[in-house]
Amino acid sequence: MTSEYQHILIAADFSNHSDEICHKAQALAERYQSKLSICHIVEDFPLTDFAYEPMISVDIDMREALLESGKKQLRELAQALAIPEKQQWVECGSPGHDIVRIAEENQVDLIVVGSHGRHGIKLLLGSTANAVLHHAECDVLAVKLRDS
Repeated sequence: MTSEYQHILIAADFSNHSDEICHKAQALAERYQSKLSICHIVEDFPLTDFAYEPMISVDIDMREALLESGKKQLRELAQALAIPEKQQWVECGSPGHDIVRIAEENQVDLIVVGSHGRHGIKLLLGSTANAVLHHAECDVLAVKLRDS
Protein backbone atom coordinates (compact mmCIF):
# COMPACT_ATOMS: atom_id res chain seq x y z
CA MET A 1 0.00 0.00 0.00
CA THR A 2 1.34 3.42 -0.92
CA SER A 3 1.28 6.39 1.40
CA GLU A 4 -1.52 8.91 1.05
CA TYR A 5 1.13 11.65 0.92
CA GLN A 6 4.51 10.81 -0.53
CA HIS A 7 5.95 14.33 -0.80
CA ILE A 8 5.01 17.23 1.49
CA LEU A 9 6.07 20.82 0.81
CA ILE A 10 6.25 23.43 3.56
CA ALA A 11 5.64 26.98 2.31
CA ALA A 12 7.70 28.90 4.89
CA ASP A 13 7.13 32.59 5.57
CA PHE A 14 9.37 32.95 8.67
CA SER A 15 6.53 34.42 10.75
CA ASN A 16 6.27 33.83 14.49
CA HIS A 17 4.17 30.78 13.63
CA SER A 18 6.71 29.03 11.37
CA ASP A 19 7.44 26.43 14.04
CA GLU A 20 3.75 25.52 14.28
CA ILE A 21 3.48 25.06 10.51
CA CYS A 22 6.71 23.06 10.34
CA HIS A 23 5.76 20.77 13.24
CA LYS A 24 2.40 19.94 11.61
CA ALA A 25 4.13 19.17 8.31
CA GLN A 26 6.83 17.12 10.03
CA ALA A 27 4.24 15.10 11.97
CA LEU A 28 2.39 14.33 8.71
CA ALA A 29 5.65 13.37 7.00
CA GLU A 30 6.45 10.97 9.83
CA ARG A 31 2.93 9.51 9.82
CA TYR A 32 2.95 8.88 6.07
CA GLN A 33 6.70 8.18 5.75
CA SER A 34 6.81 11.06 3.24
CA LYS A 35 9.61 13.08 1.75
CA LEU A 36 9.59 16.59 3.29
CA SER A 37 10.64 19.69 1.34
CA ILE A 38 10.53 23.41 2.10
CA CYS A 39 10.32 26.61 0.07
CA HIS A 40 10.27 30.35 0.68
CA ILE A 41 9.29 32.89 -1.95
CA VAL A 42 10.56 36.45 -1.52
CA GLU A 43 7.69 38.67 -2.67
CA ASP A 44 8.78 40.75 -5.65
CA PHE A 45 7.02 43.99 -4.70
CA PRO A 46 7.01 46.61 -7.44
CA LEU A 47 8.10 50.10 -6.42
CA THR A 48 5.38 52.65 -7.05
CA ASP A 49 5.24 56.36 -7.81
CA PHE A 50 3.03 58.83 -5.94
CA ALA A 51 -0.01 57.93 -8.05
CA TYR A 52 0.50 54.29 -6.96
CA GLU A 53 1.39 53.19 -10.46
CA PRO A 54 3.93 50.34 -10.58
CA MET A 55 7.18 51.71 -11.97
CA ILE A 56 9.96 49.19 -11.54
CA SER A 57 10.54 45.96 -9.72
CA VAL A 58 12.39 45.92 -6.40
CA ASP A 59 15.98 47.14 -6.69
CA ILE A 60 18.42 44.38 -7.72
CA ASP A 61 20.63 44.85 -4.63
CA MET A 62 17.61 44.75 -2.32
CA ARG A 63 16.35 41.61 -4.06
CA GLU A 64 19.73 39.91 -3.62
CA ALA A 65 19.86 40.89 0.07
CA LEU A 66 16.33 39.54 0.63
CA LEU A 67 17.19 36.31 -1.20
CA GLU A 68 20.37 35.83 0.85
CA SER A 69 18.48 36.45 4.09
CA GLY A 70 15.76 34.01 2.98
CA LYS A 71 18.34 31.36 2.09
CA LYS A 72 20.04 31.70 5.49
CA GLN A 73 16.75 31.45 7.42
CA LEU A 74 15.54 28.55 5.28
CA ARG A 75 18.83 26.65 5.74
CA GLU A 76 18.52 26.95 9.52
CA LEU A 77 14.88 25.85 9.50
CA ALA A 78 15.57 23.00 7.08
CA GLN A 79 18.52 21.81 9.16
CA ALA A 80 16.30 21.62 12.25
CA LEU A 81 13.83 19.52 10.22
CA ALA A 82 16.56 17.36 8.60
CA ILE A 83 15.52 18.48 5.10
CA PRO A 84 18.37 18.03 2.59
CA GLU A 85 19.58 20.97 0.52
CA LYS A 86 18.23 19.51 -2.74
CA GLN A 87 14.72 19.77 -1.21
CA GLN A 88 15.02 23.46 -0.32
CA TRP A 89 13.98 26.31 -2.61
CA VAL A 90 14.28 30.08 -2.12
CA GLU A 91 13.17 32.25 -5.02
CA CYS A 92 12.03 35.77 -5.74
CA GLY A 93 8.59 36.09 -7.31
CA SER A 94 4.91 35.69 -6.57
CA PRO A 95 4.31 33.36 -3.60
CA GLY A 96 0.87 32.20 -4.72
CA HIS A 97 2.15 31.28 -8.17
CA ASP A 98 5.64 30.02 -7.37
CA ILE A 99 4.69 27.76 -4.44
CA VAL A 100 2.26 25.97 -6.77
CA ARG A 101 4.86 25.79 -9.56
CA ILE A 102 7.52 24.31 -7.23
CA ALA A 103 4.97 21.76 -5.99
CA GLU A 104 4.08 20.71 -9.55
CA GLU A 105 7.71 20.53 -10.70
CA ASN A 106 8.61 18.28 -7.76
CA GLN A 107 5.60 15.94 -7.64
CA VAL A 108 4.41 17.29 -4.29
CA ASP A 109 1.06 15.89 -3.16
CA LEU A 110 0.52 18.11 -0.08
CA ILE A 111 1.42 21.77 0.47
CA VAL A 112 1.39 23.04 4.07
CA VAL A 113 0.94 26.81 4.37
CA GLY A 114 -0.08 29.19 7.16
CA SER A 115 -3.37 30.99 6.80
CA HIS A 116 -1.81 34.33 7.69
CA GLY A 117 1.76 35.42 7.82
CA ARG A 118 4.66 37.62 8.37
CA HIS A 119 4.46 40.84 10.29
CA GLY A 120 0.70 40.77 10.65
CA ILE A 121 -0.05 41.41 6.99
CA LYS A 122 -3.04 39.11 7.09
CA LEU A 123 -4.62 40.29 3.86
CA LEU A 124 -1.43 39.73 1.86
CA LEU A 125 -0.68 36.21 3.04
CA GLY A 126 -4.37 35.48 3.09
CA SER A 127 -4.27 36.08 -0.63
CA THR A 128 -1.20 33.84 -0.95
CA ALA A 129 -2.84 30.97 0.93
CA ASN A 130 -5.99 31.52 -1.14
CA ALA A 131 -4.03 31.46 -4.41
CA VAL A 132 -2.22 28.26 -3.40
CA LEU A 133 -5.49 26.64 -2.32
CA HIS A 134 -7.27 27.46 -5.57
CA HIS A 135 -4.46 26.80 -8.06
CA ALA A 136 -2.62 23.79 -6.62
CA GLU A 137 -3.37 20.44 -8.23
CA CYS A 138 -2.48 18.68 -4.99
CA ASP A 139 -3.97 18.88 -1.51
CA VAL A 140 -3.31 21.99 0.57
CA LEU A 141 -3.29 22.15 4.36
CA ALA A 142 -3.89 25.75 5.45
CA VAL A 143 -2.82 25.86 9.09
CA LYS A 144 -5.08 28.38 10.85
CA LEU A 145 -2.86 30.67 12.89
CA ARG A 146 -3.96 32.95 15.69
CA ASP A 147 -2.03 35.81 17.20
CA SER A 148 -1.04 35.17 20.81
